[in-house]
Amino acid sequence: MDLSFSPEEEAFRAEVREWVASALPPHLAEKAAVDAHFSMDEVMEWHKVLAAKGWIAPHWPEAVGGPGWSVTQRFIFTEELETAGTPQLSPFGLSMVGPLLIQFGTAAQKERYLPKILSGEEVWCQGYSEPGSGSDLASLRTEAKDEGDHFLVNGQKTWTTYAQYADWIFCLVRTNSTVKQQAGISFLLIDMKTEGVTVKPMLTSGHTPAFCDTFFDNVKVPKENVVGKIDQGWTMAKALLGHERTLIAAVGQCGRAIQRVKRIAQNETLDGKPLLEDPLFRAKIARLEIQLEAHRMANLRTLAGAQLGHAPGPESSILKLRGSEILQQALELQMEAMGQNALSWFNEPGVVPPDEEWVASVFNYTRATTIYGGSNEIQKNIIAKLILGLPQPGKA
Repeated sequence: MDLSFSPEEEAFRAEVREWVASALPPHLAEKAAVDAHFSMDEVMEWHKVLAAKGWIAPHWPEAVGGPGWSVTQRFIFTEELETAGTPQLSPFGLSMVGPLLIQFGTAAQKERYLPKILSGEEVWCQGYSEPGSGSDLASLRTEAKDEGDHFLVNGQKTWTTYAQYADWIFCLVRTNSTVKQQAGISFLLIDMKTEGVTVKPMLTSGHTPAFCDTFFDNVKVPKENVVGKIDQGWTMAKALLGHERTLIAAVGQCGRAIQRVKRIAQNETLDGKPLLEDPLFRAKIARLEIQLEAHRMANLRTLAGAQLGHAPGPESSILKLRGSEILQQALELQMEAMGQNALSWFNEPGVVPPDEEWVASVFNYTRATTIYGGSNEIQKNIIAKLILGLPQPGKA
């Protein structure tokens, strides 16, 4: 197995790196340099820059607006964006519902929704989790009652990320309560401007309004907004989860987080010397870098398989598991390197060095990486069953 990139692929990497450096607006580049928080307006500004270049949806087929890249080119592009610290694009349209519509949507649905996802004219959010129905998603209770040519939707979704900025939400709703839980769910597209939709943002421990509670009170939704067939939403949900886990390894993001550890440790002192010169702290960084290199090799193995046409299997659980853990460990090292500065949240600019601003916020938000996209406990079960061949708990 050859894990090296070809000269053509390295030339593509250089092209991407050069373009990103020139195309990223100066005020966004300034924030990226110190890993500052990007607002939704800034995220969408970068979205539109990429869209104008034709690079907004690298994993979409060329026929529907993708750039026609190979699997390796998509990997390189994603890694370069993460390494440059560009605003992370909203995944709900580009990486979730968009690919699902390409796979299962009607011609009318593709024509209606895909162009506006690409352009950034319409922003999406996800309506899956409910109070009491998080990991046990099949127990969801939001109901869509059949009213002939439309549904009436009633219920509540929670942890709907940035729903306050969204134009549309894709939801799992219960359309049949007389069959087993998974068999009575449908996948529904709902206009957030519809009467009866209420969004209430909540403040996270990272002091950002990232999550919302979303309520549906007799919300009228046309039946043509069902993706796939009625009562087959569970199939849609599993397919969408596969799209969500695409490129979930976050190798570039982890590498950038470790580089930030080094910058902070160079500026902080221990016994009158830069913390980066302390052997014990350097050993912690080295250990994390070794873990990241092993993770990168595992990611390249998956990439090599994809080049041969093999769909990602249970190994994607390994990538999700290790990527999220390494990212969390890098943030923990950033906080450790900051020392008492880690306690000073959201001060006026200049109170702490620019590299240390927002670290505490990102540290708190990143605690969720081992939960979203399928909790790490679930990933361990998948690895145990499908890779190691171990029996499931309670079974012989």
